[in-house]
Order: sequence, then structure tokens, then C-alpha cells
Amino acid sequence: MASWGTDSSRPRRRALSPITGRILALNLVALGVLVAGLLYLGEYRKNLIAAELAALGKQAEMSAAAIGEGSVITGSSEPAVGHQALSPADARQMVRRLVEPTDTRARLFGADGVLIVDSRMLFGPGGMVQVEELPPPDDKSGVIEELLAFYDFIVTLIPGFEPLPAYRENSIQQAADYREVVGALNGDVTHAVRTTERGMMLTAAAPVQRYKQVLGALMLSTDSRGIDNALYDVRLDILKVFAVALSVTVLLSLYLASTIARPIRRLADAAESVRHARNRSVVIPTFPGRDDEIGELAQVLNEMTEALWQRMDAIEGFAADVAHEIKNPLTSLHSAVETISRVSDPAQQRKLMGIIQDDVRRLDRLITDISDASRLDAELSRAELEAVNLSGLLGVVVDIQRTTGAGGPDIALDIPGEREFRVRGIEGRLVQVFRNLIANAVSFSPPGGKIAVRAQERPGAVEIEIVDEGPGIPAGKERDIFERFYSERPVGEKYGTHSGLGLSISKQIVETHGGRVWAENRLDEAGNTRGARFVVWLPIL
Repeated sequence: MASWGTDSSRPRRRALSPITGRILALNLVALGVLVAGLLYLGEYRKNLIAAELAALGKQAEMSAAAIGEGSVITGSSEPAVGHQALSPADARQMVRRLVEPTDTRARLFGADGVLIVDSRMLFGPGGMVQVEELPPPDDKSGVIEELLAFYDFIVTLIPGFEPLPAYRENSIQQAADYREVVGALNGDVTHAVRTTERGMMLTAAAPVQRYKQVLGALMLSTDSRGIDNALYDVRLDILKVFAVALSVTVLLSLYLASTIARPIRRLADAAESVRHARNRSVVIPTFPGRDDEIGELAQVLNEMTEALWQRMDAIEGFAADVAHEIKNPLTSLHSAVETISRVSDPAQQRKLMGIIQDDVRRLDRLITDISDASRLDAELSRAELEAVNLSGLLGVVVDIQRTTGAGGPDIALDIPGEREFRVRGIEGRLVQVFRNLIANAVSFSPPGGKIAVRAQERPGAVEIEIVDEGPGIPAGKERDIFERFYSERPVGEKYGTHSGLGLSISKQIVETHGGRVWAENRLDEAGNTRGARFVVWLPIL
């Protein structure tokens, strides 16, 4: 038993349509890649570090020069007469004064690599005290901080990323612990960048010299709070812009998806309703305000639905016509069979048997033509069209008619210049069309009449006409003769010889090939009918 309810095989409708999800995903991925690239700020970070190191190096050079001028003692007794060295007491005082206005840490190493001064070490009556500078209160958003920290961690996983060395500080510091100090003791100004738990440690070392003699090395160090804050501010601005862009992208994506998914869903619902409907009460929406692919799809679906309804009407009409046409010979056959059993006259029996045989032949002809007409649609939809030489095809059809129709009207074929008119179609069905039309002209031609078959080129098409000298077409019946089971036969022809499907089948074949077929009367100057003219128009290849 057929079910007219909702098809359980249809996928369950989701709150967020797949099209909306895909549009959102694509737009968000594109925006995310762009923001990820902006957040990287690799070159900007390198420039900030380079600028900080350059400033730190200049400060180290100036401080080292000042120490070399004011914290050097010269030996006056044997064996150190004229020997120059750094004065630890003077150096401590000067180093502390030099770095006090800044946020840098200064460490002074002697020429032997021993640490002389550390600005974070204070000497007092109770001994040495180490000053540890506490970081300022963190006013950054925890969520954003964690997000950026996670992003930085992901960046470190990218192939080619070179991590910085870690900063380590021994309890007893030596010049050998820091490569930049070693370089400064060799007379060079060097820099280094290392990582700490709080960020980066930037250092610069400059030689302390007196008359070109290296007496020690001054190393200045500072953390990366200024750089990190600058990067954080820039990234925060980027994230703010990203939040606005994300909101706009999501809203536009939802709007775009709604203009696509919602109409398609309406079309799907309408198609589902049409599938279950038993009448034409359901109408496919057409969206007349849209001139895009959705509007075109809606229009095509609407036209397709209308074509299907017309096809169903045609099938119902065809079934009714078939029943009507078969009923007539069956009724006659039934009457003849009932009568022959009650008639004893041999002549009457032979007459009734003749009627029975005619009705059987008529039924056989009807069933054959109906079967051919029923298969035609399916065959035309499955067959592949190929190039057909229409000139050669007409020549073969005319030759066959001349051979099989001996004693009939004279048939003349006229193709100008022996041209080869090529069309795309099904050769066997085109042969059927022209055989039907020529046979129809033969049946209406008077004895000794002539039939002309002409082909000539028209703009983008080839036109074939079959002209006879018969009585013509009854007035007003030029269209009716192409209807199914319509039969307007010559006077004297035996009833039931033709099924009335030949011209209808021919019209269906021609229209399937993208052409047209029509009929008209030939009139002389006085307006008298001189015959009929059937015209077939096919698009040329």
C-alpha cells in the first residue's frame, strides 16, 4: 500500500543548514588565517629587539667609557709601577649612579673575568644585600593573555622556528658564563637575547678601556617588558579589529546563507508537497525578484512541474483515447460474434466472418501503433543523437516508396545543388517521419498525380516540404490532423485502414529533434485548393 506521508528516508532537518555551516567555515577560516598572520608580527618584534639592543649597546659603550675614565687606578710602587686596574670601590659607586635612572642592570667584570660590581648587590653594615625588582601589577586580560600565549606556543611548533637560548645565572658569576662579556673582553661590543620565565633577557656588553687597554667589561641587561607591552598593545588592537570583522563576517555569512539555503529549502518543501499531492494545488515558488541561479532554478522547477502535469494529462488523455478507439472494434466484434451463432445463412455467415476479420486486423493495427507511440517517448529520451545526412536519407525514402508503390503517383525529389544537409538526430525515427508524410500524400493523390519532395536551406535550419495534388485539408483542420486518432481519409477508402496515429507520431518525433511540422493547403490564383503541403523544419548541424 502506497504511503502518502512523510518519507522516512529523507534526512532529518538540522537547525543549522549544511550550506550555512560551509559558508561560515570558509569565511571564518579565511579571516582566521589573515588574523593569525597579523598576530605573528615577526618582523615588528625583530625590529623592536634590534632597536632595544642598539640603545642598550650605546648605553653600555658610554657607561664603559665613563668607568674607564673615572674608576681606574695606576700602580705607584714596585712591582706594579704604571699598571692600570679598576678600582672596585669607585666602580661600584659609578656603576650604581650610571644605571640608577634606567631600568637596566649593570655588571662589571674585571680583565680576569671576576665579577667586580653588580648593580643589584648593595653593601652595608650587615653585609651584601641583593635587590630583586618586582614586576609591576599585571593589568592584562587573562583570557587574551592565555590566547596569545597559546598562539606563541603554536608558532614555536612551526618548522624552521629557532628558539632562543635560556638565560641562566650562576650563584658565582664569571665572565665565561656570558659570551657577550667574553667578546667585550676581546675589545668588541656584543649583544645577546635569551629567554626567561617572564619573557626575554636582552644584554649588551662593552669593553672598559684606558688608553686602548681593556681593563674589564661592562654588561647591561634588561627584560623585554617594553617590547612585550608594545606587542601586546598591537595584538590587542588587531584582536579588536578582528572581533568587529568577525561579527560582520558572521552576519554577512548568515545573510548570504539565508539567501541561498532558505529558498532552496522552500523549493525542496514545495517539491516534496508536489510529490505527495494528488492535484495541482501545490505551486512551486518562483522568486520573481531574483535574477540569479536560485531564481533560474525556481523558474525551471516550476516549468518542469507544469510539464510533468501536462505529461500526466497527456497520458490520461492517451489512455482515454486508446480505450475509446479499442472499444469500437470490440463492440463490433462482440455483435458479430453473437449474431453469427444465430444466423444459418452461409452468405450472412461469410459476411459476418469478414467483419470479424476486419475488426481483428483493425485491433491488431491499433495495438501495434499504440505500442509504437507508447515506446516513442522512452526511446527518444534514451537514444543518442548523431549526425544524419538528410539529403541521403530523403533519397533512400523516395526510392523505397517508388519501388514498393508501383502504379502510384510519381514522386520527384528536389535537392538544390545536390547539397548534403546534415542534422543531429535519430536516423531511424527521421525515416519514419518522412515515410509517414509521403505515404499520407500518396493515399490522397489522385490517379496519375505527382508528389514533390523538396529540401532547401533556411537561416539555421533545413526545410523539407512534401507537396501533393490531392483534395487538400478540410478548412480549419490544419492543426487537428496532428492530433492522436484523428482520421480524415479519402472518399472510398475502407474504414479502419489507418489508426490515426501516424501524423501524431511524426509531430512528436520532429519536436523532439528541436524542429516543427505543419500543414497547409496549396491554392491557385482563384483561391481553389490544388493539394496539400506538409512542411518539416529541422535545425541544421
